[in-house]
Amino acid sequence: MVSMKDIALKCKVSVATVSKALNDHSDISQEKKLIIKETAKEMGYFPNSAARALKTNRTYNIGVLFVDDANSGLTHEYFARVLEGFKVEAEKNGYDITFINHRIGVRTMSYYEHCMYRGVDGVVIACVNFNHEEVLELINSDLPVVTIDHIFNNRIAVISDNVKGMHDLVEYVYQAGHRKIAYIHGADSSVTTDRLASFYRTLEELNVEVPDEYIREGAYHDSQKAEELTRELLQLKERPTCIFYPDDFACIGGINVIKGLGYRIPEDISVVGYDGLTISDVLEPKLTTLKQDTSRLGREAAIHLVNLIEKPRTALIERVVIAGKIQLGKSVKEI
Repeated sequence: MVSMKDIALKCKVSVATVSKALNDHSDISQEKKLIIKETAKEMGYFPNSAARALKTNRTYNIGVLFVDDANSGLTHEYFARVLEGFKVEAEKNGYDITFINHRIGVRTMSYYEHCMYRGVDGVVIACVNFNHEEVLELINSDLPVVTIDHIFNNRIAVISDNVKGMHDLVEYVYQAGHRKIAYIHGADSSVTTDRLASFYRTLEELNVEVPDEYIREGAYHDSQKAEELTRELLQLKERPTCIFYPDDFACIGGINVIKGLGYRIPEDISVVGYDGLTISDVLEPKLTTLKQDTSRLGREAAIHLVNLIEKPRTALIERVVIAGKIQLGKSVKEI
């Protein structure tokens, strides 16, 4: 491996001069800087990350904590898109990313201990049980942290506008003439709380009553649970004319049951998804859903985390809300 000493010998200058040139110090002439930098490039020199960390007190490494209940990992399209947006923006700012977990070799450790072991400059947290003691340990630590789709008073949060998103979907379905509207929502979380409250509030504003049996607790990214709950809704004496699902992937389970029982979509029953995944475009009929701006969610999380790392004195603890928009399909009938 090429060292600064090797570059110094070739350029016939001191190691200190090479260091100053590579770090753009002002007391080195531009001409000498150019010669030293070109020589370093030709010789294949790369600064040692450990040495750079000692000098700058920064590793340029960001931790990503991502653990979803469905154990779908990066096959979970919504979060895969969010994390891709985060990765692109982080790398543009010169940062690598490391996934945080419980193990280093055979040793088990907490999320915070893993962050300390890897020496990350900050952490983004997405799709976890935010009430877990190990997550709270990170939240209450001195590490710069940004959360996605969850709010803590002492941390920057980047969230999708679930309140407006659900309002717009309910308003659209109402304008299509539906009054018997059911909702299979996801498991308990701040996202679910916002969507469910917006669902009830919007229908209340529209003077539409929601029977308790129309509301069912399912799970995100779980088509089997959606199948089970859809079957229950279709067995009701007064079955709904439209069913909302927690996400597009779960909606597939509902569609399978509806078609399997001989009903047509949307002629006999309408369905609505959430997220705007690729699958929503290729389903038959094309799914009406709320398309979230996943790329921007990831980018904003990276922008705010990098700013928090590099400018901690001026970084504001704020809630960054990203709007989505209705993606019209053909799964909602006009009554």
